[in-house]
Formats: sequence, C-alpha cells, structure tokens
Amino acid sequence: MTLVAILSGAGISTDSGIPDYRGPSGVWRKDPEAEKLVRYDFYMADPEIRRRSWQMRRTSSAWNAEPNAAHRAVVELERSGTPVRVITQNVDGLHQRAGLPDRKVLELHGTAREVVCTRCHARSSMAEALERVEAGEPDPGCTVCGGILKSATVMFGERLDPKVLADAMTIAKACEVFVAVGTTLQVQPAASLAGIAAEHGARLIVVNAEPTPYDELAVEVVREPIGTALPKLLAGLAGPAGG
Repeated sequence: MTLVAILSGAGISTDSGIPDYRGPSGVWRKDPEAEKLVRYDFYMADPEIRRRSWQMRRTSSAWNAEPNAAHRAVVELERSGTPVRVITQNVDGLHQRAGLPDRKVLELHGTAREVVCTRCHARSSMAEALERVEAGEPDPGCTVCGGILKSATVMFGERLDPKVLADAMTIAKACEVFVAVGTTLQVQPAASLAGIAAEHGARLIVVNAEPTPYDELAVEVVREPIGTALPKLLAGLAGPAGG
C-alpha cells in the first residue's frame, strides 16, 4: 500500500473562513502590525500586545469554522484503506473535526484549542481562558502559578517540538507520495519536509495558488482552487494507482 503524506498549510482552511497570513488577501498584507500578536518576543515583553492577542483570539473565525471539502477528501482517502499521515502547519483542528484520527495528524505548530503557561507549562482549554477574558480579565494569568498564558501554538520566534518535527521527518522519508497543499513552503523547517520527501524518492505534488520554492522538484503542480483540486487529486490516489 502506498503511504501518502499530506503537508497542509493555511490555504486548505480558507474555504472554511479562516484567512491565511501570507496570501494575496492574507492577514499580514492587510495589517502588518498583526504579526506582532503572534511573535513570541513581542507577546512576552508587552502586556498591551497580550491584551490585543486575547481579543484577537476571542473574535477568531476559527471557533465557528467547519471542515470543508478538502478536509473531508483527506478523510475519505484514509477511509479508503490508503495509509495516510497528515502533517499540518495549521492550529485549527479541522482535520480531526472532519474525522481524521488524532494519531494520524501531526500538528507542527501546536493547537489553538488549548493554552499553556510559559512558566510552569500547565495546559488547559482555550475555552476556559476566553471565558475569563469575557468576564473582564484582559490578560488572564496561569491559575497554577500566575505565569503568562499563551495559546498552545508555536509562535513565530519559538522552536518546534523536536519530537513532533522528528516524527514529521520520518514520515517524509518513508512516504511514496507527498502532497503539499495550501502552503507557500517558505516557513522552515516545515517547508524542508517537501525536499526531504523528494530526495527519498517520493512523488512530490504541490497544490497551491502561488509558486513555491519546491515547485521544480514536484512531479505535478496544481494551481486550481484547493476545494475542488484536492478531492479530485486524492480520489485518484485512492484508486488502483494509489494503492
């Protein structure tokens, strides 16, 4: 059976109403100051940045987002019996909500559905933290030690979890097909997974609206809308040629 690895970026979730950061209509192109809200150094040093970050989280479109056709197509591929592993740069949890088992999803950049204390590392739900913000705490602290709370995501300026990254590299080396979808392949070390997969003999397929640095390594580059392109592509992988 052909092992299919899927590296998903922000572009796979835009049809669910979650904007990306770097695309033509990305958050940072519209408001360059917004990047400070997800940079670890700014967040830790500036209480005002933290207050703005909590308000951004409170009004995030992610809480009402539902999996779209692309997320569902990944689940259908997995249910067809094809071995699938998803490595996602997203923190929205939509792959799991679409029905993909937790054990088949590696969240490179963590999850937005939990918070973690930067001092004692205690974890709790984002919903509880946001309830405190709604109740009037502009910058809620850790209930265990009083430390600064942050989303359980990997902010810019933080390192990825070494074990998660190692697992992702193992998958990239082992897969026969590597599909990079909705990602600019510019953020390292996640982007390097596409190159690692190609170097180890995988068929690299890039599904993204704009060019990426790894397009020349790909056996196929798809510029069509992800919501229609990915279901068609994965349906082909689930057939006789896919495994």
